[in-house]
Amino acid sequence: MSSASASASEPSASEPSEPPAFRDPALPLHKRVDDLLSRLTPDERIAMLHQYVPAVPRLGLAAFRTGSEALHGVSWLGTATVFPQAVGLGATWDEDLVRRVAEAVSTELRAFHHHRRPANGDGPHSLQAWAPVLNLLRDPRWGRNEEGYSEDPVHTARLGEAYCRGLAGDHPTYLRAAPVLKHFLAYNNEDDRCTTSSGLRPRVLHEYDLAAFRPVVASGAATGAMAAYNLVNGRPCHVSPLIETELRRWAGPTGHELFVVSDAEAPSNLVDPEHYFDDHAESHAAALKAGIDSFTDHSEDSATPVGRLREALERGLMDQADVDRAVRRQLELRFRLAEFDPDLDPYAGIGPEAVDCPEHRALARDAATGSVVLLKNDGLLPLDPARTPRIALIGPLADTLCEDWYSGTMPYRVGVATGLAEAVGAHGAEVVHVEGSDRIILRSRTTGEPLGTSAFDVTDWGAGALTLRAADTGRYLSLRDDDTLSADTTLIKSWFVKETFRLEPAGADTVLLRSVHTGRYAAVDPADGRVTVTAQSADAAERWRRELVRDGAAEARGAAATADAAVVVLGNHPLINGRETEDRADIRLPQGQEELLRAVAAVRPETALIVMSSYPYAVDWAHARLPAVAWTSHGGQETGHAVAAVLIGAADPAGRLPQTWYRGDDPLPDPLDYDIIKAGWTYQYHATAPRYAFGHGLSYTDFSYRDLRLSRASTARDGAVDVTVNLANSGVRAGSEVVQLYVRALDARHEAPGRRLADFRKVRLDPGASREVTFRLPAERLAHWDVATSAFTVEPGDYEIVVARSAGHPVLTAPLTVTGTASAPRAVVERRTLAVDFDDYADVTIVDATRAEGDAVTPTDPDRPGTLVFRDVDLSGALWIEAETAREAAGPGAARLVVRVGDRVLAELDVPRTGDRYAWGTVAGELDGPPKGVHDLHLTLHGDFRLSSFRFG
Repeated sequence: MSSASASASEPSASEPSEPPAFRDPALPLHKRVDDLLSRLTPDERIAMLHQYVPAVPRLGLAAFRTGSEALHGVSWLGTATVFPQAVGLGATWDEDLVRRVAEAVSTELRAFHHHRRPANGDGPHSLQAWAPVLNLLRDPRWGRNEEGYSEDPVHTARLGEAYCRGLAGDHPTYLRAAPVLKHFLAYNNEDDRCTTSSGLRPRVLHEYDLAAFRPVVASGAATGAMAAYNLVNGRPCHVSPLIETELRRWAGPTGHELFVVSDAEAPSNLVDPEHYFDDHAESHAAALKAGIDSFTDHSEDSATPVGRLREALERGLMDQADVDRAVRRQLELRFRLAEFDPDLDPYAGIGPEAVDCPEHRALARDAATGSVVLLKNDGLLPLDPARTPRIALIGPLADTLCEDWYSGTMPYRVGVATGLAEAVGAHGAEVVHVEGSDRIILRSRTTGEPLGTSAFDVTDWGAGALTLRAADTGRYLSLRDDDTLSADTTLIKSWFVKETFRLEPAGADTVLLRSVHTGRYAAVDPADGRVTVTAQSADAAERWRRELVRDGAAEARGAAATADAAVVVLGNHPLINGRETEDRADIRLPQGQEELLRAVAAVRPETALIVMSSYPYAVDWAHARLPAVAWTSHGGQETGHAVAAVLIGAADPAGRLPQTWYRGDDPLPDPLDYDIIKAGWTYQYHATAPRYAFGHGLSYTDFSYRDLRLSRASTARDGAVDVTVNLANSGVRAGSEVVQLYVRALDARHEAPGRRLADFRKVRLDPGASREVTFRLPAERLAHWDVATSAFTVEPGDYEIVVARSAGHPVLTAPLTVTGTASAPRAVVERRTLAVDFDDYADVTIVDATRAEGDAVTPTDPDRPGTLVFRDVDLSGALWIEAETAREAAGPGAARLVVRVGDRVLAELDVPRTGDRYAWGTVAGELDGPPKGVHDLHLTLHGDFRLSSFRFG
């Protein structure tokens, strides 16, 4: 143990009172960190492992805390500029714009840090920004879809790096804010998220999920990462070896280590509900040793997690070096944030006026405008106020802006109706705004009294979840803590949403009122008429007469019939039916919203649909029947100005889809099937044509492509080519195009994607202008993960280079040949082969080989055999096989491993019980007639055992 670890040094009374070395900015960073670490006592160091780090007054160290939410604006700290959701920023495909948004966010975060005290805890607001989210949008039903940029790793990494660079600033020494990448790894489902395991075969792990993080970390733009709630291959992400073997390995050449934080309460989850460890001291030690540097657990109660870590230290489950390693990473980050050099801090002059400043308001409008995607247009758009002097604006989101869980508090709100009325009013046109919601009175069948003091406007958010807003105040009906009801909520934004209800039919004009939050029904006390949501069953619930005061569809039809055009704004509320902790069941529009759209279109064919949502919807009917469809995310405070600008043509629709919009009749894979290759996820592998492809988006002008050429027709496996294409604006107005470059293997021996994004460029051109766009395409962008060699490889052969408007709309193609020697057959004789390195499989699940490292496979159902396929295996000289297996004592029946090539069984190995899933043994047997040459090898697992590897000899 080093002297720095063993004790804390303090100057004696006789020593001169010179400033300590860590206060000297002229010293190298690592020497300053070493000095400060050496002065901290062991107790002070271990206390620094919690999110809320106490001050050390004797050294002049202030209290420190990790984590401020900054996904698309500063969140939870008060009024701040709110930009489009991350998925909306992803739709811009504009790295410069995303970087400028992050600059604004980190500037406002600095203002909060310097000038506004936190509501809780000691120390200033954290400059560690928990953003961006690099989880890929594999499944559009994911409840947190809004937080990611894209379903594609190249697109996600590019925008993620831009956001990190904007947060961090460009000073060579000091950070404006410290970006933390979320959530490592393979986190794309909310239902049971703390106990579900994302099964990642090596190809999916390296080609897809890790590929979104790798370039951002390797670029040095990120300063940290947050581990995810879920498990990967049976092991919780908070004890994943990938933190060290991948994340920190990529960061090594940058000269800075990553500071890795836990997600909230996730360290405690390792014991309950995950039951991965027996006690918290053991689990916390394992997390620290795996690379977690800061424990976000028990909120401000540091005593509990720190006490667990101290117990682990006393029990020898970890040592002081483990503590020091984590503290060192924290101290490095604090030095880079200029905490110890306030006089040199280049960002110290940021004042409180930076929050919601005019420049950030203008940027919020630009970002919201740039994120609008025009999905279909048969000529209705842009609206000409001279030809459509009366526009009906209809729908639950026609003039309503929502905040999601990670939104800041909007300083002001410009809804679509407001923005459009302002835009067309200058041209003498008018906007007629109706919400199109039914207005009802709920009258007790018991007392005859109405619920509340006014009628309610009802909005359908899907899956039967409704909100009831008081007609006289506009406030939402909400369930109170004492089980009573009150219409007093102005904004739906709480972890437990208590403003959603179901109206369940109970006879003619009669409904039951049920809380979505508790599942209980409203009941009426016949003695005093008091209404409480306490009934456990429908039988005990109050019957309410549903009295229709206003027919929303009729009101909408009336407005549309008297207008020259209609715009219907539908979508989701970010905290209802698809949010953190809750996935969507499907991708259908809420039934009530779909019916409203059809009612409007029936009387006004000139209807445009605007989908304002956190995720894709199936809009098949709208695509088939309406002349125009567009999408925007929840775009923040300037949404109305942005959408209006696109609707009337003041801005060209510059957004492109960051994920596939599937058809409503397309059965999507299981949400927990993370194997994008076999399940057929994303544009890369999905076989059915989507409604709107990844990268799709229309413009009001026309772009033409010509003269696609490569700098050479062939390249070596480690070479590169330049890809050049001429882009011209052949229309009559300025506009933006996203030139998308895809690659495709034509004769791959592995299951290759149909297309894979390799690069993209956003280009703005005036009418009649043209530009040559050149991409540098390294051959490594053609690589796939070779399970035979456990490395990326570029197979020699023919490839197609595709310039496209979207993944589904190729424009020009060119052939490219990669030269070199083809890979040899897989060698397995006298070599250990990991079971997880299969080429194909059926009915197996990937699990953890030990709690600390390694993967294994096991039959998904012990009563149904699972099969692994290893292709092109050279079995020459093989006489016997041995396999590493584990089998718990519990479990009926026998277990065996069957080895075959084609229809020929080479060996059958009985698998004995080893007593524990992590107790590994070896089974072996001779081959029945040793095979010669190259074959496809099949291993079939019968029964309840795990297989980690095998070897032929």
